[in-house]
Amino acid sequence: MIKVGFHVSVSGGLYRAFERALSVGCTVFQIFTTNPRSWKPRNIDSDERELFLKERAKSGLNLYFSHIPYLANFAASGEIYQRSVFMLKEELVRCRLLRVKGVVVHPGKLKGVDYAEGVRRIAAAIDEALSEVDDVLVLLENTAGQGTEVGYRLEHLQDIIELSAYPERIGLCIDTAHAFEAGYPIHTQKGLEDFVIEIEKRFGLEKLHLIHLNDSKTPLGSKVDRHQHIGEGCIGEEGFRVILSHPVVKKTPLIMETPWGEGWDRRNMRKVRELLGSCL
Repeated sequence: MIKVGFHVSVSGGLYRAFERALSVGCTVFQIFTTNPRSWKPRNIDSDERELFLKERAKSGLNLYFSHIPYLANFAASGEIYQRSVFMLKEELVRCRLLRVKGVVVHPGKLKGVDYAEGVRRIAAAIDEALSEVDDVLVLLENTAGQGTEVGYRLEHLQDIIELSAYPERIGLCIDTAHAFEAGYPIHTQKGLEDFVIEIEKRFGLEKLHLIHLNDSKTPLGSKVDRHQHIGEGCIGEEGFRVILSHPVVKKTPLIMETPWGEGWDRRNMRKVRELLGSCL
């Protein structure tokens, strides 16, 4: 079965993610385990964990991912760097308790350092967190290349993994909007095939654990990160027909992070299933 879902809200309790995921037809989902715009960690007690795992068993949804809060910047220095490392450690601890498969991580932004020092810091930060927590993957997400972001080229992610002491515990999350905005023409048959071949050569396809399936409000190579509903942006319906026809894409879990709006999740799910149906 092709795994398709959304980033879902945990408002009212982490366990609510399961009912919300099921209500829009998810077979996989993604959550924030803590406030995405705060440094303050969320502690999960035994009762909350038990309730979450009870809902997990009842729902039958056993595959889900988390996304680290937005404030983390592993290429930073000083207090921001230390806070970011602590945030990742705490995220990995929560995810281990909740049986989350992997944590999606944006590599970071260069702040007064060159690229080589930036990727060294990113790898060191991830290693420090991984050294303390087992059983959860860190999934590096490609970026659009906005500002001083690291990660908009696949070779950036390769450099980070190669610098890590735990390369076997780091995987990839590929965001379609970010790849397109960074200049990869994945909306075309050749562009997508070249992109997949590059992933295979640099990492091996076994490193690809998750795809963020998003359209883009901005054009190819814009380096401006703006998500759009499936088929309604610059990638377009034909672009997603190409993307969703690829065998590697169809066997990788797909999570949509499309703009929120009443009814939009159902509309996006219908569109993706319609396009998948035309590809099968």
